[in-house]
Amino acid sequence: MPFVNVGPLSDLPPDSVRELLVDGYPYAICRVGAEVRALSGVCPHRGGPLGQGQIHEGRLVCPYHLWEFDCGTGQYDYDPAQRVDTFEVRVEEGQVWLRVP
Repeated sequence: MPFVNVGPLSDLPPDSVRELLVDGYPYAICRVGAEVRALSGVCPHRGGPLGQGQIHEGRLVCPYHLWEFDCGTGQYDYDPAQRVDTFEVRVEEGQVWLRVP
């Protein structure tokens, strides 16, 4: 699985999320404090665009119906059996890299 450069870390302020399309698939690139995480950009509830959501206390909030997902594990806050996929991210020399399947 290759890594794709998603841009400079400086474009992702702490406690923010950015939507990114790679080969037509949406990803939510999250920065929670100093950590950068990546989740599927599609909410399992109603297909909301998670990359257009907000970070709240370390969780990604879907802009459609306010479902919240842990940025590290992808677990839905009310039912840990429900989750979104997570993807490996690394930061090198100020650049954010996403491992795509």
